[in-house]
Amino acid sequence: MGESSSMFEAIYAGAETGQARPPWDHGAARPQLVAWAEERDLAGGGREALVVGCGYGADAEYLAQRGYRTTAFDFAPTAITAARRKHPGSTVEYVVADVLDLPDEWQSRFDLVVESLTVQSMPPEQHPSAVRAIASLVGPDGTLLVLATTRDDGVEVAGPPWPLTRAEVDSFASGGLVLRQVERIENGAWWRAELTRGV
Repeated sequence: MGESSSMFEAIYAGAETGQARPPWDHGAARPQLVAWAEERDLAGGGREALVVGCGYGADAEYLAQRGYRTTAFDFAPTAITAARRKHPGSTVEYVVADVLDLPDEWQSRFDLVVESLTVQSMPPEQHPSAVRAIASLVGPDGTLLVLATTRDDGVEVAGPPWPLTRAEVDSFASGGLVLRQVERIENGAWWRAELTRGV
């Protein structure tokens, strides 16, 4: 990930020394995830979940509380160290990993994958590769939830972040994943997309 990885690591390292917390850190599970889960009365029942770009782990801990065996990764080692410290005794497996170079054993493995704001934190030329990598993690009968801020077609942004267009959200439907629902929520500021893979 190179320069981008170094930037995020520096932000987390700064937070560890008392500087401002990362601007994307909500301090709790992302409300767009919580609302989605509550609408579905989501229950993990011991199935496997993965949180992409987990930061301090609030979303991962939330899914664990709902009964998922949860794995969570981030490419900033300081974020993973802090997540483990913030959640002592957690059942979540926190891993340092790069979305563009994920472990082979994660392919088609997870019953639920949650991608929140990770792709849009990456330069636009990396979006297609990241989208394909994330989509490949969803197992048979699995679900992918994508949360991202919105960008209209033709609107240029000087990121980071680089919010996603509707076409980019739609592009997660690859490798057998089917787009089931796309919502534009929070007064149009957020995408929330649900995709599933058949058996």
